[in-house]
Amino acid sequence: MIFKPHNYQKYAIDFIENNPVAAAILDMGLGKTVITLTAIERMLHDSFEVSKVLIVAPLRVARTTWPEEIKKWDHLKNLSYSVVIGTPEERLNALSADADIYIINRENLAWLMNQPNYFLNFDMAVLDELSSFKANSMRTKAFLKLRPRLKRVVGLTGTPSSNGLMDLFFEFKCLDMGKRLGRFITRYRTAYFKPDRYNGNVVYSYKLLPGAEQAIYDRISDITISMKAVDHLNMPELISTEYSVDMDEKERSNYEALKKDLILDLPEHNVTAANAASLSNKLSQMANGAVYADDEAVIRIHDRKLEALEDIIESANGRPVLVAYWYKHDLERITKLLDKLKVEYARISSPGSIQAWNEGRFSVGLIHPASAGHGLNLQAGGNHLVWFGLTWSLELYQQTNARLYRQGQKEGTVVITHIVTKNTIDERVLKALENKDLTQNSLIEAVKAEL
Repeated sequence: MIFKPHNYQKYAIDFIENNPVAAAILDMGLGKTVITLTAIERMLHDSFEVSKVLIVAPLRVARTTWPEEIKKWDHLKNLSYSVVIGTPEERLNALSADADIYIINRENLAWLMNQPNYFLNFDMAVLDELSSFKANSMRTKAFLKLRPRLKRVVGLTGTPSSNGLMDLFFEFKCLDMGKRLGRFITRYRTAYFKPDRYNGNVVYSYKLLPGAEQAIYDRISDITISMKAVDHLNMPELISTEYSVDMDEKERSNYEALKKDLILDLPEHNVTAANAASLSNKLSQMANGAVYADDEAVIRIHDRKLEALEDIIESANGRPVLVAYWYKHDLERITKLLDKLKVEYARISSPGSIQAWNEGRFSVGLIHPASAGHGLNLQAGGNHLVWFGLTWSLELYQQTNARLYRQGQKEGTVVITHIVTKNTIDERVLKALENKDLTQNSLIEAVKAEL
């Protein structure tokens, strides 16, 4: 296929070529993969600025998306690549292959850094989903060991600060080794943040100091380009709605008991929350309608969300509905409902199921955000997404929404429905996602490319 870049794509390609360190905040659907590969191809075969490139990506994206993009475009046909995934023996064979580009999943970065030095003579690296390089994770530590060897680094993401601007420290340290935001997280915190919630010497959260947000943006602006899909693509209309449900008195009593006492005594089972994170998880399950007991049994709490989902599917009148679930017991209860309604459905977890969805072969698609958030094009199969259970992760939330809300959506309007149980943690999660999005948009606007 012949690549005819849009003006914004030309701008992004030139930006990557002209900046040895580049953070490209490109919204879903803007073609970040072909943009990056085009810049790489030019630097490999035209300017000869690089000779060996490492691409680090989520597993399925490494296995499928990058190779498919290389094969898809005519101007990339001279790029040779090797996919470094699989067993240790398969990975070593892939590293030993003669190629321009080596594509590895981020979980194997630590393994890569334990290989002989002659395998590590990369002069450029691309971090696909830069936002996953947070705190002192193994992948972050491994990449920081590799970073001094590199002449060029590109970080790609659509959601650079999904949990606030504290996330940016390690992301940009991976890019510039601390030149802009400093080498130490403690100094970064002291310079731009102050404690927000704390107990004695234990600080649970931080908030920005006055003027700190703009100061951070100013520090990174010279190496950062940002573009939103709505500014450059013919995006469909987006309608976001809430479908509220409520628990009865007994169900509410159980919910409040666990919330207050961290333990719920039931006739045959106990549900215990060991800490705040566990409590959040258990309350989310109860809001969805079921909860895992201490002995792993699934305890039914209510069917309000199932009833709401049934109403939504019925009102769709045969039109496809994509349903995002979070817990395994959510999936089990949803499939029982669909079996009862005699609705054709499938889990979207394989290339075959993706193709079947896009061809309209079933009415309901079931998707888990963590396994299907990145890189799936599902817009041909429908335009209605229902969140049965929410996630705290803005990145997974936005990426899942973008499976339908993207260029090429045939229906013209995308409807996203959140089934929310009133006066529960559901409302807090939805509000948190909205508040994080404000921070996200602030960052993107601050470094937005003026074409």
